[in-house]
Amino acid sequence: MSGLVSAKTTPNATPQHISFPQNDSRIHKNGYETPSPLLKRTPSPSIAKPKIKPSKKTLQELRTHESSLDNLDLGPFLLKLAIDTVASGDNQNKALDYATRASISFEESSGPGLDLAMSLQVEAAIHCSLGRLEDAIPVLERSIEVLDHEKGQDHAVAKFSGFMQLGDTYSMMGRVDRSISSYESGLKIQIETLGDFDLRVTETCRYLAEAYVQAMQFDDAEKLCQRSLEIHREYDSPTSLEEAGDRRLMALIYEAKGDYESALEHLVLASMVMIAAGQENEVAAIDVSIGNVYAALCRFDEAIFSYQKALTVFKSIRGDNHSTIAPVYIRLADVYCKTGKLRESKSYCENALRILSKQVPGIATEEIASGLTEISAIYQALNENEEALKLLHMAMKLLKDTPGQRNMVAGIEAHMGVMFYKVGRYGEARNSFKDAVAKLRASGKTRSVFFGIVLNQMGLASAQLYRIDEAVELFQEAREILEQECGPCHLDTIGVYSNLAATYDAMGSYLFGFIITSNQRKFCIGF
Repeated sequence: MSGLVSAKTTPNATPQHISFPQNDSRIHKNGYETPSPLLKRTPSPSIAKPKIKPSKKTLQELRTHESSLDNLDLGPFLLKLAIDTVASGDNQNKALDYATRASISFEESSGPGLDLAMSLQVEAAIHCSLGRLEDAIPVLERSIEVLDHEKGQDHAVAKFSGFMQLGDTYSMMGRVDRSISSYESGLKIQIETLGDFDLRVTETCRYLAEAYVQAMQFDDAEKLCQRSLEIHREYDSPTSLEEAGDRRLMALIYEAKGDYESALEHLVLASMVMIAAGQENEVAAIDVSIGNVYAALCRFDEAIFSYQKALTVFKSIRGDNHSTIAPVYIRLADVYCKTGKLRESKSYCENALRILSKQVPGIATEEIASGLTEISAIYQALNENEEALKLLHMAMKLLKDTPGQRNMVAGIEAHMGVMFYKVGRYGEARNSFKDAVAKLRASGKTRSVFFGIVLNQMGLASAQLYRIDEAVELFQEAREILEQECGPCHLDTIGVYSNLAATYDAMGSYLFGFIITSNQRKFCIGF
C-alpha cells in the first residue's frame, strides 16, 4: 500500500494511505471486474442490444381495453404471430403487442399453466430486446408464479427456464446479487427434477459458477465447478470437451484465489483434451491463460513463450487484425513492462491500439473499453499519465450509461480518480470517486472489497480538500466493509485505520485518533 501525503494539521499526524488495485489478476484488474473470455455467455436469440426507444406505456396500460380474449384459439394464434414477427426482424413493438395480448388471452381462457408461462416468457424476452429490462422483471416473475414444478417435468422445465431468464435479465441490469439468487433457484428445481448426477445439471452448475466468479464469490464457484467435474467423471470420457471447459473455469477460480499451481494443472489437462480433439483455436486460448498464470508466478520467459504460441495460431487462423489478437498484444506489453523492456512494451501497446481503434466487426464495445483501460494502466506504469488518462476518457465515451455497464464504468471512474489524486488534482479525483461510488451503490455492490477501497480513496481526496467531516464518514463506512470482508489485520483495513486516525487528528479529536491507533496496534499484534 503506497503512502501519500496526509491531510494533516500537525507534524505528528498519522500518514494516510491510498490503495492501488492489483494488476496481477484478470478478475479484478485496474479497479474493475474484467471477466475472462471463458465467462462470456451467448445471449438468448431473442435478446439483443436496445435499438428502439422504450415506450412510456406501463405494463398495466398495455393490458387494458382488451375484449374477447377468452377464445381458446386466440392465445396460440397471437403467440405464433409474436414469434414470427420477432424471427422476421419486423417491428418489435408489434411483436410485443401480440405477445402481451396472447398472455392476456391465455390468462382469461385457460388460467395459470404452461401456455401462460410460455407466453409470458416470450413477452419478457421481447421487452429485453427493446431495452425494457425493468418491464421484463414482473412478467418473468408472473411466469414463475403460474407454474408448479411438482405437477410434472413440463412444469419444472418451464419454471427452471423462467428462473434462468430472470437471472439473465438481472445480470443485464447489473444486479449480480439478484441474478445469482435466480440461478440458484433454477438449479434447485433442476436437481429436484433430474437428480444430482444428470449431465444437464453440469451446464447449469458451470453457468452459476461463472456468475459467482463475476461476483468474486470464489469459494462458492469452486464448489459448483467441483460438483460439475464429479458428474463428468461419473458419465463422460476423460477427453470430454465439456469437462475441459469446466477445468478452464476451475483454473480461473484457482488463479483468482492465488493458487497458481493448481490453476496450471487444470489448464494443462484442458489443453491436452483440446489438442486431442484438434481444437487449435481453443488450445491457443488456453495458452493465453497459461501465460497469465506464468506471469502471476513471475515466470516471465515462460509467459512470453505461451503468449507467442497463441499469437502465432490466432494470426494463422484469423488474420492479423482479428479481435483475439489485441488482448494477446496487451498481455505481452504488460509482461515486457514488468521486465523493464519498455520499448517492446510500448510497441505491443501500439499494436493493440491499432486493432482496437479500427473497431473491427465482432469486437464488443465492452471489450474495446476493457482493452483501452488495460493499455492505460501500462502507460501509467511507463509514466505517460496524460496518454493513460486520454485512453480512459476514450473508454468512458464508448460505454453507455446502462445498468449492465455501470460496474465497468464505475471501475474506470475509480481508476481515473486514483490518477488524478497522484498528480494532485484532488477536486477531479473526488468527483471521479463520487461518481464511481454512486454507480456501485445503484448496482448493489456495497459490501465488496472494491467498494470499501473506493470509499477509502474518496475519503483521501475529501481530506485533501479539507472536507474533513465527509472524509470521516467515508473512512468509517470503508472500515466497516473491509473489517467484514477482509478482517482487521488485512493491509487495506489497516490503511483505513491509519487514515481515520489521521483525520481525527486533523480535526483535533486526539482521543478518537488515539483509540483508532490503539485498536489498529492491538489487531496487528494479536492481543
